[in-house]
Amino acid sequence: MYHLLAAEGGETAHNPIVPLWQELVVGTVAFAVLCFVLMKFVFPRMEQTFQARVDAIEGGIKRAEAAQAEANQLLEQYRAQLAEARTDAAKIRDDARADAEGIRQDILAKAREESDRIIAAGKEQLAAERATIVRELRTEVGTIAVDLASKIVGESLADEARRKGTVDRFLSGLESAGAR
Repeated sequence: MYHLLAAEGGETAHNPIVPLWQELVVGTVAFAVLCFVLMKFVFPRMEQTFQARVDAIEGGIKRAEAAQAEANQLLEQYRAQLAEARTDAAKIRDDARADAEGIRQDILAKAREESDRIIAAGKEQLAAERATIVRELRTEVGTIAVDLASKIVGESLADEARRKGTVDRFLSGLESAGAR
């Protein structure tokens, strides 16, 4: 049937699978223009865009590496400062303990001195009171002894010097008897 249609029109029949030479020329020129436009304008633009993305990614990686290095450096500084602070704290704590021990020793020494002073003052006071009591007792014992001796002897020992000598001899005898 195709032959009949071709014969009626007076034209030669064209095979639809094989293109016409004019179409090939136009297609080749259009393809060449398209390739020229792509290579001249589009591909360089795409290359710039890809390069910008690569630079941005590499820059981001470099910035991240720099930030990581800075963070590591800050971490090391922090650790060093923390170790130094711990060392300082331990030193301060040891100094405080040493100061506290020194203060404790000073307080104990002062307390011992105060205690010794109080004991010495007490002993002095006791010695003074003892001496006072002994003196008063001597006088009373002497008076009682003289009165008793006067009654026993039957004579008055009113003479002060004699009485004092008698009392002293009597008390000396008592003291020597108590010392044995």
